[in-house]
Amino acid sequence: MILSLDTHVLLCALSAPEQLSKPARDAIEDPANIVFVSAAVAWEIEIKAALGKLRAPSDLVNQLAAANFQELPITVEHTLALKQLPNLHRDPFDRIMLAQAKAAGLTFVTADPEVLQYPGSFLRGR
Repeated sequence: MILSLDTHVLLCALSAPEQLSKPARDAIEDPANIVFVSAAVAWEIEIKAALGKLRAPSDLVNQLAAANFQELPITVEHTLALKQLPNLHRDPFDRIMLAQAKAAGLTFVTADPEVLQYPGSFLRGR
């Protein structure tokens, strides 16, 4: 399975994996699976940390490498895939992460009930 993690799921996977659903935790920890983390996740973490809404890991790049998570850059193709998403959710970070997952055929791991309304391949994070 090839996964893409949303911000909340990533932060739980790195610091409190017991908070994830068992299927999500098992899939993320399975060495046979590939786990991607969007550049939008780092962007969201940094913006929310600057606003005081979130504590950001000081060594995110190292933590991603240690967990064997792969970076997923945002491409023009990903941004154009946004037009295929119905307007069910307004969060721009979640929308680009979802568009990336759909465009690349990835299973998106999220706990966000609004995101789970979209058609696609999902794994519930909690």
